[in-house]
Amino acid sequence: MSKGTRVLVLMFCLSVSATVFGTDNESYPPRLRRSESFLGVHFDFHAGDDCKEIGKGVDREMIEYIIEKVKPDYVQCDCKGHPGRSSYPTKVGNPAPGFVKDPLKIWRHVTAEKGVALYLHYSGVWDSKAVEVHPEWARINEKGEKDKRLTSVYGPYVDKLLIPQLKELSDEYGVDGVWVDGECWATERDYADHVIKAFQKQTGIKEIPRKPDDPYWFEFSQFCRDGFRQYLTHYVTVLHEHNPKFQIASNWMYSSLTPEPATIDVDYISGDFSPMDSVNTARFEGRSMVHQGKPWDLMAWSFTRTDGLYCTKSVPQLKQEAAIVLALGGGFQAYFPQRRDGSVRKWQMDLMGQVAEFCRARQQICHKAKPVPQVGLIYSGKAFYRKARKLFAAYGGEVVPLRGILQSLLESQNVVDIVMEHHLTGRMQEYPLLVYPEWEYIDPAFRKELLDYVYRGGNLLVVGPKAAALFEKELGVVLHGEAAERVNGLEYDGWVAGIKSLFQKAELSERARPLGKVHTDNDVESPSEPAASITNYGKGKLAATYLNLGERYRNGATAVGRELLQALVRELMPEPLVTINGSHYVDVSANRKDGKLAINLVNTAGPHGNEKVFVFDDIPEVGPLSVSIRYDKKPDKVTLEPFGRKIDFTYREGQIHLIVPRLEIHEIIVVE
Repeated sequence: MSKGTRVLVLMFCLSVSATVFGTDNESYPPRLRRSESFLGVHFDFHAGDDCKEIGKGVDREMIEYIIEKVKPDYVQCDCKGHPGRSSYPTKVGNPAPGFVKDPLKIWRHVTAEKGVALYLHYSGVWDSKAVEVHPEWARINEKGEKDKRLTSVYGPYVDKLLIPQLKELSDEYGVDGVWVDGECWATERDYADHVIKAFQKQTGIKEIPRKPDDPYWFEFSQFCRDGFRQYLTHYVTVLHEHNPKFQIASNWMYSSLTPEPATIDVDYISGDFSPMDSVNTARFEGRSMVHQGKPWDLMAWSFTRTDGLYCTKSVPQLKQEAAIVLALGGGFQAYFPQRRDGSVRKWQMDLMGQVAEFCRARQQICHKAKPVPQVGLIYSGKAFYRKARKLFAAYGGEVVPLRGILQSLLESQNVVDIVMEHHLTGRMQEYPLLVYPEWEYIDPAFRKELLDYVYRGGNLLVVGPKAAALFEKELGVVLHGEAAERVNGLEYDGWVAGIKSLFQKAELSERARPLGKVHTDNDVESPSEPAASITNYGKGKLAATYLNLGERYRNGATAVGRELLQALVRELMPEPLVTINGSHYVDVSANRKDGKLAINLVNTAGPHGNEKVFVFDDIPEVGPLSVSIRYDKKPDKVTLEPFGRKIDFTYREGQIHLIVPRLEIHEIIVVE
């Protein structure tokens, strides 16, 4: 065959490929974009040098089985994991050692025929093979050494490999988009000479910090964070210009790991929450995403991974994790590992099929519902970034206090949003109560805005002595000495609990009313100091605790700590939208959709927070639950969803009163 003939054949093949795989092929049924999608299933296997028979077990029947059992809006499968080996025969990257066939072609053919969107798991910044082949692409660590895992966001990797490979996936395979893993949470500070010189030129700072206690650590961290943002902006912009329909998420970007405005044009927000203690993680992560202004979903791991063991979770376990996400209005997906040849364990799809049915039953009521403001728990991005050891991820325990306060509030059946500074701009007054939980820094302009909110009639609860010190004058107290960790006896309502916590003595003025006591011992007759105080400030109220409650509740919960916090909440917000009595194991979310009020009740009982329990299949029912809902008129009807079950209620003095006899996993009270 002549060279010219070979060129013509190649051009014909590419044309056929574009016709077969192109996203606009009219012979295929339409596929939902991610912004409209609700339910998905994720597969990956991080192909490595051991993968020499990729595609062997991948066939049409396997993919059809997945779609038949789960009926997903989209599927995500592997194309490149952290080792950097591509699990399809890439022409521009570093393919795995051996292929029996191209699995990605089969995934695309079948999903396209079935009207199911196809996204790919692709590891971005973390690419071990790329830095092995091109050491000059690696980031430089604080010791001046080349990283053996992570590429530099300032280097040529993004233009030489990432962008060409994503274009290949878009053009030759016609996939709908990518879920880019190993991104913000993997990125580290870069000490390359050209990075340091750029930092020095931009800031005028000559001294380069190497550890958290060094001067200018925050400034250098911010510079490196901007480096990641520029890297992400660059490839998102290039890919969208190349193919406007190609959809991109950078895993965990604009989530709890990156508490900042969503300024980069990613198409959706997504993250895979922890395989252990997943219910509490989902409660936190979902609330961190819901106000970011982008379509969002959370991915549950379908298995636990502890002690080197992979244990597939039970159906009730995954339903409980899904329920938390659905109750917040998000989309849900679950992660199942592929075998080393890229195939999927079909028996696990029977499990996922049952979970999918549970989710679909709630889709119409839950998906994209908007939260009703009640308690706003403030996640200060500006305080977090000053405290974070990693650039973005909270691996140093920086959000443990925030998570503890959230869990305590939820286990008193409060409706709680997590709100960042930018979420509150111009809308603080929508929240009857805001909580500033154990942050040690506050932006001066944000502090002023908070105090104005209180002065005009809002309510602010400040938790912890270091946070209280930011509002010392307005609280009407004088803090003595330094905040220090000590063993205290915390007293409220006649009960005492031992608590090892940061504490500072507060001398209260006559304006400040005490609540609770901190004793020197677990004894009501031992010397004590006020645990908290409440002060009138303008038309509103300002309260604070003088010991940390969040970290302790997360790592050593006590009923006394929870009840003290709840007493402060009720003092500041005496008329909540919804009140639930009957169990502390109920997570409550209030949403509106299609003109209806929906009160989501999720049963959080069971050993999901016990890291010694890998798999459980029994979630104890809770109830009966006594429910009161404030509503400005007698409703036309109240139903218990899904399945439109009528529920008896009474209406008096502006409140709906009803009983939920039992709560298995997730029920929704819908008021019309």
